Formats: sequence, structure tokens, C-alpha cells
Amino acid sequence: MSRLLKRFWPLVLVALLPILSAQAANSGMPKKLVVGLLPGESAPTVMRLNEPLRQHLEKTLGIPVELMVGANYAATSEALRFGRIDIAYLGPITYILQSRKVQLEPFARPTHANVGPTFLASIIVPADSPAKTLKDLKGKEIGFGDPASTSGTWVPRYMLAEQGLISGRDYTLRVLGAHDAVALAVASKKLAAGGISKPVYERLLKEGKIKADSVRILEDSTPIPEYMWTFREGLDPEVKEKIRQAFIGTTDPAALAVFRAQAFIPCVDSDVDRVRTWISVVEKDHPEDAVVNAK
Repeated sequence: MSRLLKRFWPLVLVALLPILSAQAANSGMPKKLVVGLLPGESAPTVMRLNEPLRQHLEKTLGIPVELMVGANYAATSEALRFGRIDIAYLGPITYILQSRKVQLEPFARPTHANVGPTFLASIIVPADSPAKTLKDLKGKEIGFGDPASTSGTWVPRYMLAEQGLISGRDYTLRVLGAHDAVALAVASKKLAAGGISKPVYERLLKEGKIKADSVRILEDSTPIPEYMWTFREGLDPEVKEKIRQAFIGTTDPAALAVFRAQAFIPCVDSDVDRVRTWISVVEKDHPEDAVVNAK
């Protein structure tokens, strides 16, 4: 038996090498990676759209990957803060407000053809609305998404504030919780206007969730820095690097498609500095909002 073992041991080692290498590569990895997502739309929709990314991460990292959609934006960011999830896809506002309480580390964001790592918010109105400018919305009811949403609440409020319109004084703010809810409320004329992510608005039109002849864009925002994939505090450095490379190195078209992205590129905290300026404009008239939305 010892002779046979000596004779075939090199072959056994060769056969075991891939397995041993994979185990060594994953030695510092958690048993499962939990990925947090914001409920910009209904949880089933968010889960469906991000399934290709989940599969890509699972295949690349070699461990199970679970998607978690928070009940609201604050719930997702709080789960990251307390380590219940490992990484999260946070909008600039959610990231900034949560960063006031805990050290977060952004590591990747999508970049797009022609516009780079930016996107737009829009303020929409019913197609037959007489409004021609934002100032025409004075005295009206305007719908917004989650209170911590960048493109569904804070940037539209900033756009209105720049035109001298302050919520509670010049218009009535209605919180609807999600982009699709805002679009449907405006399309059905339940509200005079609404703030929404332009990419989501365009997809809702494409999917027939809202009819093209029922709504129109009154005004688009200035370019907004893209959402950022963010690590929770305390994640092992080697694990972070493997996750970072799983994003930065991907060319998987299905994983990139939901983000309309050409690629994921590195990002840092200062990439959202301009948004901090916008926050200060809204906080000037409603300083309590940042406190509430960061909880």
C-alpha cells in the first residue's frame, strides 16, 4: 500500500490542487455575503432587477450571496451601520446622512456612456398640466419618494428651493415612498407634480407601467453623482479587496444592465461633495429633515 501511495501521491496532489486553492482563496471570506438595496420601487421589483448581479457575485466570490431590500432607505443604511449587511448600494443623500454617524467606505459606482458616473432627477407633471416652469407649482401638492431618496426627494426639493419654493410654505409635500408610486400618482392626476429618478421614469415608460401620453417632464436636474457601493465598517481588508475586484473587474452584461452601466469604477467620499452643498440649501429652511432622515 505504501508503494502505491508513493507512486500515485503526485497525481493525487494534482487532482486536489484546484480544491485546495479555492479553499485558500476563500479562507477569509464570510460564509455568506449579504447585499443591501434601497426600496426605490417595490421590493420584488428591486430583487428581480438585481438578480443578475447577485448571480455574478456568487459565481465570482464562490460563496452564497443574499439580497436584502430595506423597508425604507433608512432601514437599509442602518442595517449597514450595525453590520447586518456587508455592502449596500446607497444614493448620495443616504450615504451622506448615514456617514454623519458611522465611518462608511464607498468603493464602486456605475459609469455610463456619454455622461460618466452621473444620473438625473426629474420633476414630472400630468401631460395636460398648464405648468411651464417650476414656479408654476406654487400652491400645489407635489409628491416625493422616500424621505432619504436623492433623486426622489432631496434633489427635487433643492430644484424647487432654487426657484424660491419651500415645502410647507409654497407647496404641500406628499411622501409616497417610492419612484413608481410618484409616477402613478402624477399620471392619474392625484398630484400636480412629483420628483422622480429619470432612469426609473424612463424604464416605467418603456415597460408600460405609465403611459407616455399621461405625463411629461417639467424640468430635469443638474447631473447627480451616481449611487455608491459601500462597505460596512469592520469588514476584513482582504475580503473587501475581493469584493471590490468583483465589481471593478466585471464585464458581465447582465450584471451591468440594470445599472445602465458600461462598467463599475472606483469611488471615494469626495465624489459626492456637491450633494453636500445641495443638502445645505434644503436644510437651511428645514434643518429637522436631515436629522429625521438619518435615523
